[in-house]
Amino acid sequence: MNFSVLPTVNAFLNGTSAVLLVIAYVMIRQNNREAHKKAMIAAFTTSCVFLVSYLTYHFKAKITTFPHEGGLKTLYLTILGTHTILAAAVPFLAVISLRRGLAGRFPAHKAISRWTLPIWLYVSVTGVVVYLMLYHL
Repeated sequence: MNFSVLPTVNAFLNGTSAVLLVIAYVMIRQNNREAHKKAMIAAFTTSCVFLVSYLTYHFKAKITTFPHEGGLKTLYLTILGTHTILAAAVPFLAVISLRRGLAGRFPAHKAISRWTLPIWLYVSVTGVVVYLMLYHL
């Protein structure tokens, strides 16, 4: 089986998650809880599909190294490093946020979501940036 398409699929899933997170944020700012809920469930689902695809690719594919040197490589490694560290926190933060929201524990949901949203959004966007830098520079 050819897994070479998965980095592109993963970037698409990351970008989709980012868009859904922004939509969910706009919806809750407009006090549209039902639309917010739907967008967040879609973002969570998209991120779960991404995680399965990402793990599948990295279990099956060879390691891809950044093909450039100098300042560009430093920038890439900085983005990749912050992306990777924060990505490790997203599943935990997302599950806690989602559970609190679905349980109607809105003050607790809001308290953690103030952290979850910017971290999850950063990870989703930088996932696309890492892909573009690695495969299209």
